[in-house]
Amino acid sequence: MTDQEEVRRFAPLGTVLVIIPTYNEVENLRSVVSRTRAAVPDAHVLVADDNSPDGTGKLADELAAEDERVRVLHRRGKEGLGAAYLAGFEWGMEHGFGVLVEMDADGSHQPEELPRLLTALRHADLVLGSRWVPGGRVVNWPAGRKFLSRGGSTYSRMVLGIPVRDVTGGFRAFRAETLRGLGIDGVSSQGYCFQVDLAHRSVRAGYHVVEVPITFVERELGDSKMSRDIVVEALWRVTAWGVRSRLTRLAERRHTGTHDQPS
Repeated sequence: MTDQEEVRRFAPLGTVLVIIPTYNEVENLRSVVSRTRAAVPDAHVLVADDNSPDGTGKLADELAAEDERVRVLHRRGKEGLGAAYLAGFEWGMEHGFGVLVEMDADGSHQPEELPRLLTALRHADLVLGSRWVPGGRVVNWPAGRKFLSRGGSTYSRMVLGIPVRDVTGGFRAFRAETLRGLGIDGVSSQGYCFQVDLAHRSVRAGYHVVEVPITFVERELGDSKMSRDIVVEALWRVTAWGVRSRLTRLAERRHTGTHDQPS
């Protein structure tokens, strides 16, 4: 631990809101909400449904009627993961929540591991549930999917120069003040690229980011939302961010008259 981390005092966390974006997750939603409420009984759950045609939104309303700590944000249509989380963040901050959690609806993120993220957040600005740190793992993934995910994180880490091993992971806990400081109004990325974007912004802003190991379990029910378009978007956006960042640093060095030291 650095001297700066020893001196810093983190504020109490406040009330937790777990945001669960959904699109056609009627088979998984009841179990995930139930497990989340059992794992962290004081937490609230916000289901952000993109007008699912399979009845997920109706089920979410039924769950909300059964439990006052479950709320539903009905959205007009399928606008993407990033847009759903941004809407959830905005709703949560407007309603005074101190912690905003990202969690998938398909059961791949284990709600039982959420207390570990929240414990780490007591001394951090952002906590990432990581598959690629010691103790982290994935279950039931084919080798190609594992290579794509781990390779994407490695590429993003190298291009952007950020010390995060699982840059694309989507099981995360933010302090509300962290999100306010990130300027998320300017975020337009989607899918895995959305996760890279927020991690990059957090590190660049100087926030204390911590990774804790999680076990990621491939969904058993429903269809994956992973697509070629998501991968292509992430690749070109990360590359563009990396190039822009290097050009900015180069311009700053020229302005100050400093130069890179030989490695």
